[in-house]
Amino acid sequence: MKLNRQIHHAEAIARLVGIQDRNLLVFKQYLGMNVSVRGSEIFTDASKEQMPLLEAIFAVLIELAERQIQLTERDVMYIIKLAEKNQLEHVYDLYQNRKKVLVNDSGRSIYPKTFNQKKYVDAIAHYDLVFGVGPAGTGKTYLAVAQAVADLKNSKVKKLIITRPVVEAGENLGFLPGDLKEKVDPYLIPLYDALYEMLGTQSTLMLMEKGIIEIAPLAYMRGRTLENAFVILDEAQNTTKVQMKMFLTRLGFASKMVITGDPSQTDLPKGASSGLNHALSLLEGLEDVKIVQFKKIDVVRHPLVQRILERYETNENPTS
Repeated sequence: MKLNRQIHHAEAIARLVGIQDRNLLVFKQYLGMNVSVRGSEIFTDASKEQMPLLEAIFAVLIELAERQIQLTERDVMYIIKLAEKNQLEHVYDLYQNRKKVLVNDSGRSIYPKTFNQKKYVDAIAHYDLVFGVGPAGTGKTYLAVAQAVADLKNSKVKKLIITRPVVEAGENLGFLPGDLKEKVDPYLIPLYDALYEMLGTQSTLMLMEKGIIEIAPLAYMRGRTLENAFVILDEAQNTTKVQMKMFLTRLGFASKMVITGDPSQTDLPKGASSGLNHALSLLEGLEDVKIVQFKKIDVVRHPLVQRILERYETNENPTS
């Protein structure tokens, strides 16, 4: 079946289909339909009932491609999900007015890719304390690290501190080999990975040696006042109330804090209350504090991650 949409420029076609037509594969992976571009025309084996959705999606994709926006699989996935929820109204503004956060070590520009990611980046720019809360894969930590590195490069802060609670999962740290650093480093690997991508391995290690970048367990924050620093608390759902209070009261002058977490994935011992949930209820509406709630629609990973999250949610809430 042929869509009522055409692409008239070769460059726009290339931007729309992506490398080796990968952008079109998203339709098969997520919607179970085949889509192909032949010449300037678009063909699909979608059912008659699916055609209005597909027409709406390609109206946006073609317009963006012709406005010289290079589309990726993540962009296509997000636009499909917006179309499913009939939320395409302001999508052009998202792409045309998006603010570059950082150019990473490999020369790739990092932008917010969803409406909530844009809201999150804007909040970090304007608030001293920001909570980014929601499911895995929404870019909470990644964007916070990118903004922190940008602020460090632009001399807006003198120090970058990234921390997370170390919660044991089946093994007692005391029985693991090595010194304390060797025991806790595995818990911090995702943070190292993000910094290596943003700055490069050698630059990251050099800045860590100088103490300009610090990655440490949450326990290391006790007793400190963090001034002229960009401080990120990751996996905050695994903090206790006492730990969260301790962390929040470390905020010093000319500093910024970003706290990320997913309240649905706590690894705390059974019966322990999450410091993140408590802080969210306690601080909501407080001046200079911004809470950004991410949703499943903001998941920008492989389409399979979206389906996995939906299956888990269905299993956990069978009557909903």
